[in-house]
Amino acid sequence: MSDSNTKVGFIGSGMMAEALGGGFSNSGIVPWENMYCTDPWQPRLDLFTSFGCNACKDNRELTRNSDVIFIAVKPYAAATVMKEISKELTEDKIVISICAGVTLETLENAISDGKSVPVVRVMPNTPCLVGACAAALARGKFVTDEQADLALKLMQSVGVCVVVQEKLLDAVTGVSGSGPAYIYQVIEAMSDGGVLCGLPRDVSTKLAAQTVMGAAKMVLEKGTHPGQLKDNVTSPGGTTIAAVHELEKGGVRNSFINAVKAAAERSKELSKE
Repeated sequence: MSDSNTKVGFIGSGMMAEALGGGFSNSGIVPWENMYCTDPWQPRLDLFTSFGCNACKDNRELTRNSDVIFIAVKPYAAATVMKEISKELTEDKIVISICAGVTLETLENAISDGKSVPVVRVMPNTPCLVGACAAALARGKFVTDEQADLALKLMQSVGVCVVVQEKLLDAVTGVSGSGPAYIYQVIEAMSDGGVLCGLPRDVSTKLAAQTVMGAAKMVLEKGTHPGQLKDNVTSPGGTTIAAVHELEKGGVRNSFINAVKAAAERSKELSKE
């Protein structure tokens, strides 16, 4: 299955599907004309067709037309969708679920007739809207190496994607799946601080956001431990160490660790509900 003629379908045409489709198209890996979509809400279908995507009358038609089928519905509906499309699935098609907490076992067991259908779970995050996704992928028992490589290549076209064991996807949810919300709060708080000190809101927010992006870029590109990078800018008796001292008094690091743990535990709960 070559990338140039791969057909991709989205069952559920929400914001994440839009981001993924846009990323695939922008990277040139799959054009919108080779994508298919379904959604119960007509305005979402109208939006996708305006991009050049092909709207299907139902999920079974989409599955027949697609080589890769993204399940992008609410988690409670994932198994029902799998049952609905199971007659159209074959071992040559790949199902990629982005439904939080829905296990590979649940998805595979929902397929009728005991078919050996390749299923992959992916935990993406919303920055795939701007080509900066942080995602992780876990492969099911019927996925070939070639199919896993294609799924990984698709996800890497919208950012970073790593392969992990399924049991680690809850931790991935805590770090990167829910992580953007933590960082938005950091940016907002830094911006508030700048406003408190006299900066105009737009200037303060721009500086705060750029600072977060720049710091992340340093970690990714330099390969230096974040603690060392922090030490590099904390001069003896200087402004930065004074600020770091206040953050430590507020328990910032402990709060972030607990936030990741809480999100991971909630993800585990969702898989059991």
